[in-house]
Amino acid sequence: MFNFDEIIDRRHTQCVKWDGIQEAFGREDLLPLWVADMDFKTPDFVIAALRKRLEHEVLGYQLRPRSFFEAAQAWLHRRNGWEVALSDLAFLPGVVPALSFAVHAFTRPGDKILIQPPVYHPFRYAVENHGRQLVCNPLHENDGVYSIDFEDFEAKLATGVRMFILCNPHNPVGKVWSEEDLWRMGALCCRYKTLILSDEIHSDLVFKPHKHVHIAALSEELAQQTLTFFAPSKTFNMGGMFTSVAHSANKELLQTLTSYMEKMHLFHGSIFGDLTLEAAYNHGDAWLDALLDYLSGNFDYVVQYLQDEVPGMKTHRPEGTYLMWLDARELGLEPKALQQKMMDAGLGFNSGDLFGVEGAGFLRLNAACPRQRLEQACAALRTVIRE
Repeated sequence: MFNFDEIIDRRHTQCVKWDGIQEAFGREDLLPLWVADMDFKTPDFVIAALRKRLEHEVLGYQLRPRSFFEAAQAWLHRRNGWEVALSDLAFLPGVVPALSFAVHAFTRPGDKILIQPPVYHPFRYAVENHGRQLVCNPLHENDGVYSIDFEDFEAKLATGVRMFILCNPHNPVGKVWSEEDLWRMGALCCRYKTLILSDEIHSDLVFKPHKHVHIAALSEELAQQTLTFFAPSKTFNMGGMFTSVAHSANKELLQTLTSYMEKMHLFHGSIFGDLTLEAAYNHGDAWLDALLDYLSGNFDYVVQYLQDEVPGMKTHRPEGTYLMWLDARELGLEPKALQQKMMDAGLGFNSGDLFGVEGAGFLRLNAACPRQRLEQACAALRTVIRE
């Protein structure tokens, strides 16, 4: 029904992933497996909504309809059983900008903000680029399985941390935090009055038997302590729409955030962002289910191939996200040398140290592409590692 094997030529479309290779890697002849968007077509029902809107040939200022928030509300309920009020939702022009908005709105220069590396690098930028103090609670790694150091987590909070940026599912390690983990983190944040920003942009991309749990859904106290950010952008491959949603049951938090955006005149968004979110959330269930099945097969292929054919490199199936965390520490290479070796193989990965010093010796592979491209990448890995 949905053809995820189709090869789409994205070159010469101003695509960051493909047309930005020269700037990012210094050469153009690499297979890009880095930027976190998919090489699959954006679903037909999303494209159809765009085409229909373009039948009206005026693209002026537009009001955001109630149906925008109703689509997001219904999606949360259908996919994860989370019932939220429409009044607890707000528009944001992207999750990454939202993190910076929240840092400005709720903290002051010098305030402490905690993250859990190795973690999505814009978290660090949102803290350091705005003059806040970065506090790290590094994840524990044991044979590819990541866990939280709760003793360190509490000790850091006790120093006066104002804000905690949670990544769930976790990018880049692919961890879906359990209800127990979320309860423990949430209880400590409530105890120390630490505001939680929960980046849940990958929350639709969770693989059985794992299930995404919204930290704000666990209790009323956590609902009052948390701002949750989510979007259809990763799920339906439409990151260029820059449209996302914030949730908080705490009216004061939500109002403070939206007031900040209004002062910056960033509340309009775009006609196309609004209508594509609605199309995706209203019609995307079957497509997403098929995507998850295909991605699961991609994970199986890479895990088995590395195990059988690529000595010194291993990985595990992600619990969530379409990103695979490759462990190349046995090769004994420094990050720059490891990256160069991958480039020698014609491959463009994210270097693990981009996500913090804890990621040194790792690579992030974006597995959201036709199987043929993963087969090409794995064969190139085998050749360069066995040289």
